[in-house]
Amino acid sequence: MKRLLLLAFALLGASGGIASAQIPGNSVKVGVLSDFSGPFSDQAGKGSLIAAQMAAEDFAKESKGLKVEIVSADHQNKPDVGSAIARRWVDQEQVDAIVDLPNSGVALAVNTVMKEKNRTMLASGSATSDLTGKFCEPTTVQWALDTWALGNAMGQAITQRGGKAWYFVSFDYALGKALQRDTAEAVEKRGGKVLGSVTHPLGTTDFSSYLLQAQASGADVIALGDTGADAINAIKQIAEFQILGKDKTLAALFMQIVDIDALGLNAAKGLLLSEAFYWDLNDSTRAWSKRFGERMGGRMPTVNHAATYSATMAYLHAV
Repeated sequence: MKRLLLLAFALLGASGGIASAQIPGNSVKVGVLSDFSGPFSDQAGKGSLIAAQMAAEDFAKESKGLKVEIVSADHQNKPDVGSAIARRWVDQEQVDAIVDLPNSGVALAVNTVMKEKNRTMLASGSATSDLTGKFCEPTTVQWALDTWALGNAMGQAITQRGGKAWYFVSFDYALGKALQRDTAEAVEKRGGKVLGSVTHPLGTTDFSSYLLQAQASGADVIALGDTGADAINAIKQIAEFQILGKDKTLAALFMQIVDIDALGLNAAKGLLLSEAFYWDLNDSTRAWSKRFGERMGGRMPTVNHAATYSATMAYLHAV
């Protein structure tokens, strides 16, 4: 490596100057590919678009004339739709990077497209650890959190509190499988065990049969390997059916502040969860969140929103 660097400096010296990279049209285009109408629209959606726009505006103060355009589209939680949008954006609309991508199935599909096109994917809303594991690509950066971090935070904390026997109620797609796998591994490493699991499709509204199976398992911990509207429905029904007693813990493996707002404090009482970002953490988070809230009718940002802002800003600095 040292020889290569010395050779590079020698060549620059011989040429009499340093070459500067030129950006076509002096413009960069970032696409926010999100769920604007489905179960993750509160966690991401419009808020992620606002966050990316805020990053572009803040970057403009130091951009030295580089123009930034933010575009957006709804992937409808369908991998084929997400892939098609990514291809069109890169091939026809000169999009340089794609950010957000809630729904791990969509993210994994777009991950392949962006590798093929040699364009940047900023997975600020995608949680599956497979993006940095078996499907890792040099064109993708994962931001803020993943299922390994979420699973280890919850698995370690709850087993240390005595929750040793677990039962999972999980999404039947990439996110749920990764959440359950990574959490189960953390639990078993710390002396716990998994008594069983059940999966449900995205968009489930009736959780009664799944929750009764969890209750009948005798587990100390019922773990929800889902998020968004599905997790909200499951938790409301857990409260309604009085699934939890003093001897049971409910572990929400991937919840965000908007989900707690939707639940209400009565349904959320006793819920254990972990967060990678909280708007009221310190002066800096409060100041940024206030700016965000002014554009969102007073609503505070989720981790997806904060991560989209951060990822977009970091990308623009790199450009």
